[in-house]
Amino acid sequence: MFESVKQWLLRYVSPIFVVMLLASFVLWYIAKLNYTYTTEQTVHINVDGEQFDVVCVVEGLGTNLFSRIAYMRNSLRIPLADLHWAPSSEQEGYIDIDPQSLQNAISVHYGDVKVISIGNVPPIKHPEKR
Repeated sequence: MFESVKQWLLRYVSPIFVVMLLASFVLWYIAKLNYTYTTEQTVHINVDGEQFDVVCVVEGLGTNLFSRIAYMRNSLRIPLADLHWAPSSEQEGYIDIDPQSLQNAISVHYGDVKVISIGNVPPIKHPEKR
């Protein structure tokens, strides 16, 4: 069965055609990566030992987004001293981090892409009250 399919392919489909088809697909894909894209990306944040995930909307060239997703870790260590925060009004012993200051801190680490917005930031335990 497979031998007859192989013979049919070799008789009716040129190997050069297949190579050129693959090369054109690769070149098309590379050309598409030069456009600017907007996507969501989950970032794992560690603030002085307290860990949580934040969904960020990022914008950048396809090549930068692809390399960030494929090759780089999405885990950041951010000191609490770099963030604006206030005691949580809902939970005793917790703090609320200002989303704008967290977005700015993430943007510093993501120099090749633009962080447009971030999702909800959960309250974390106050580092001095652990």
